[in-house]
Amino acid sequence: MSEPTKRTRTNDALRAVSALLPRWSEWKPALRAPGSDLLAGLIVALVALPLALGFGVSTGLGAAAGLTTAIIAGVVAAVFGGSRFQVSGPTGAMTVVLVPIVAEYGPTGVLAVGLLAGIILLVLAVAGIGRAVRYMPAPVIEGFTAGIAVVIALQQVPSALGITDAEGDKVWQSAFDAVRSFVAHASILTPAVAIAVAIVMLVGGRLAPKIPFSLVAVAAATVATQLFDLDIARIGTIPSSLSAPSLGFFHLGDVTALLAPACAVAALAALESLLSATAADSMGVGARHNPDRELFGQGLANIAAPLFGGIPATGAIARTAVNVRSGARTRLAALTHAVILAVIMYSAAGLVADIPLAALAGVLLATTVRMVETASIRAITRAGRGDTVVMAATFLVTVVFDLVTAVAVGVGFAAVLALRAVARSATVEQVPLNTLDAVSKEEGDLLREHIVAYRIDGALFFGAAHSFLLELADVSDVKVVILRMSRVTTIDATGAMVLKDTITELEHRHITVLISGAKPEHLRPLAALGVFTTKDDDARHVFDTTPQAIACARTLVTEATTPRG
Repeated sequence: MSEPTKRTRTNDALRAVSALLPRWSEWKPALRAPGSDLLAGLIVALVALPLALGFGVSTGLGAAAGLTTAIIAGVVAAVFGGSRFQVSGPTGAMTVVLVPIVAEYGPTGVLAVGLLAGIILLVLAVAGIGRAVRYMPAPVIEGFTAGIAVVIALQQVPSALGITDAEGDKVWQSAFDAVRSFVAHASILTPAVAIAVAIVMLVGGRLAPKIPFSLVAVAAATVATQLFDLDIARIGTIPSSLSAPSLGFFHLGDVTALLAPACAVAALAALESLLSATAADSMGVGARHNPDRELFGQGLANIAAPLFGGIPATGAIARTAVNVRSGARTRLAALTHAVILAVIMYSAAGLVADIPLAALAGVLLATTVRMVETASIRAITRAGRGDTVVMAATFLVTVVFDLVTAVAVGVGFAAVLALRAVARSATVEQVPLNTLDAVSKEEGDLLREHIVAYRIDGALFFGAAHSFLLELADVSDVKVVILRMSRVTTIDATGAMVLKDTITELEHRHITVLISGAKPEHLRPLAALGVFTTKDDDARHVFDTTPQAIACARTLVTEATTPRG
């Protein structure tokens, strides 16, 4: 490689990395008028506090891990992320993925997974993968969102019922075991607290959306359990400062074993963060996020959070929406939210320790209800059977297995249905010659007896080629077949090979095939596969326009029907 080429590639790489870094201009509007951002940050912090604690408890690492994640990831993603509205931290979707990782590898394994996932996200950002989210089908998004809501709700069943020893590898199994244990030793007090908190959040949120009823409900439940000395499980002591855990777990063998779950966590973090940023764009005026920079910020956040004992984080759709609706204008709002949570951890850790687990379960149950967009689900079911199948498959796989598998299955279903639709849209129809060229009656009769023209529309690819091209092999009693290909959108290797087989079959029956209107990019695979089998020059069979092909067909028919003397 020459020296100028090396310098060019180095400069391109530096420009790509530079585009992912924060700029001072992003903070100037916040410094000029910080009021709305500071207020929005306060509101988001009040909403995020019980959610962070609840998600931390749900993973099995404890409330402190959730709060630490909200602080560290919130700060890093606010500064380096690609959206000025995005609020990052622990989320329900990530909790779903982390629970089996905790069960198999333990707390230190989760920290290692978060660190590896962060590195993977950085690689994806530099590679420019962030823009791929625009191709995610809407039925897949709605299906896994509804599935996540159900999984989160099932996760809360043991805490909401006061069962601490529920068993099961999957969340639906542990939920069923918790219900069975609760029926054997029923106590209405704990579920009453969870239901009351959920009702206050849902009803209060509808009547006064700007009031953080999640915090109000949790505070009321905590005070009530303290005043009446109710026997309900509580969060317990959490550290009053951030502390870095031991990183002695990082060995080569561990990295190899944890690479698969790290890829799953990275995929989820990328997917949920980009979807959240996209939703924020639709809610904010003149907002447009940088998807690759968003992955870069989330990667740094997931590298930083485990260093302080935090779990993997993503952009949080619910908190981001609260941020936008509370009047946020710049990144200062998300940064303020993280700083306020840090102040709470340092100054009010003792108060947080007395929060009942059932109250946090109620918060998360109410959150799951708000996650499901019933209007969008109804719209997709009305759109068609195929979209409904994709959404239902994604939903079921999310609940029964895991989110990453569900997305893969959903996208796979959507791709198959899309290919099926494209294949069905591809058609071939016979075109009357009198619509192609003006000829005399005598010559027209001659042409109609010996020439047939077909117009091919759509994609000539593996999903559609056999369904209609092989029909051409049934043509009989003609001397020339004209294939009009100006409306062909694409040709793959399978389509070219089927076309070759068709032409070969016709030429074995002494029928000449002419092609008209094919684009240069479509002729390349035909030439590469040697579509024409005659000894004549291939150029004789390919024409820019249909009239040129008809003129050639006339000559061929005339030569074939003229007696030789």
